[in-house]
Amino acid sequence: MALLAYRDKHILSAQQLRKLSEHKYSCFSASLLDPLLQPWWNWLVAQTPLWLAPNLITIVGLILNVVTTLILICYSPNGVEAPPRWTCLLCALGLFIYQSLDSIDGKQARRTNTSSPLGELFDHGCDSISTVFVALSACISCQLGHYPNWLFFQCFCAIALFYCAHWQTYVSGTMRFGRIDVTEAQFSIIAIHLVSAALGPEIWLTKLPHFNCESRFLPIYVACGVDLILALRYTKCILTEGCGKNGSSVAGTSVLSPSIPLTLVVLPALMIAQKSPQNIFTEHASVYILAFGMVAAKVTNKLVIAHMTKAEMEYLDWSLLGPSLLFLNQYFNCIVPEIWLLWFTLIWGTQDLLRYCAQVCLEICQHLRIDLFRIPYTPKGAATHPATASVSSQSNFGSSGSSADKNGGSAHRKSKSKPH
Repeated sequence: MALLAYRDKHILSAQQLRKLSEHKYSCFSASLLDPLLQPWWNWLVAQTPLWLAPNLITIVGLILNVVTTLILICYSPNGVEAPPRWTCLLCALGLFIYQSLDSIDGKQARRTNTSSPLGELFDHGCDSISTVFVALSACISCQLGHYPNWLFFQCFCAIALFYCAHWQTYVSGTMRFGRIDVTEAQFSIIAIHLVSAALGPEIWLTKLPHFNCESRFLPIYVACGVDLILALRYTKCILTEGCGKNGSSVAGTSVLSPSIPLTLVVLPALMIAQKSPQNIFTEHASVYILAFGMVAAKVTNKLVIAHMTKAEMEYLDWSLLGPSLLFLNQYFNCIVPEIWLLWFTLIWGTQDLLRYCAQVCLEICQHLRIDLFRIPYTPKGAATHPATASVSSQSNFGSSGSSADKNGGSAHRKSKSKPH
């Protein structure tokens, strides 16, 4: 079946691969916490063996984050039941490890002289998956399942804002991190898990004195404020800072074009959840968020690739098959049980995402002549292999050598270089 045969055709064209090789990573960070955490990250990377590949560090952190969240979900699949305290502590530990490893992968890339465009893409790809699990774990820790609309809003806000962060990068050519951004959000969620672990998840059900509302609404309102600030910042950037011809995107396309894939994910998710006669979202909240989260991660990865290859983004995607079937099933009065199609959406979306990412990574590795999870060493006194030279020549393709980011280099993730 041609649909499933990723290996039978190339996802990236020769022109896209050439543009990828020429890609220069540009990023500006004004994070409040990053400078404070630099000593910890520097110490951690100094303990890391030189044979450990940067992408391997990233994927190990992601696996730990996903596994700890899945354990939490097993005890509270709908976010209504109070999960055991140790599961919340495990989630806090998993997220902290992921955040730390995600922050040193670029430092390790510079130490080993293996920075490449693949590192940036792999990092963002892992982040797109992690965002879904992190947002869901925070909502479960607060037992937000008692308020399904808030649960839906918070999870899809996180997913949409992550997409918008890369949308503004696609438009302006520069990834921007504000004073309160991803690092601050991650440590806020770690704090939520630690409160649940120390005082019990039931603490979020207690009434706040003088406010006549439950304590779990405190992080909700704070999150809403941060979401609004980020949304306004992204909107301003998207509408006013196009770096292409006549204010277009890096690919010369309309700055509003990436709104179509995002709408095709979020709008059906909202409609299906609201119109479901079987209360599919309320009864199976975690499966629902994960299913649509995998679809969102796929379109986000395609947006990142479009930015790095300066190509037009495709609007339709086979990952939308599951949501389309759910929508059509409701239109025909649910001739198939919705839970069956929901599980199909999750399984199909997950395998489609993993197969797509694997094929893209293989194509880039072949083009750059590098390994994804292994560092090739050149023996002392031997001539440098052309592949290694190709990678080394791109180790500073984002900014000047004097710029240092949270990962220790501009080539892999965050750079302190000024926007161009």
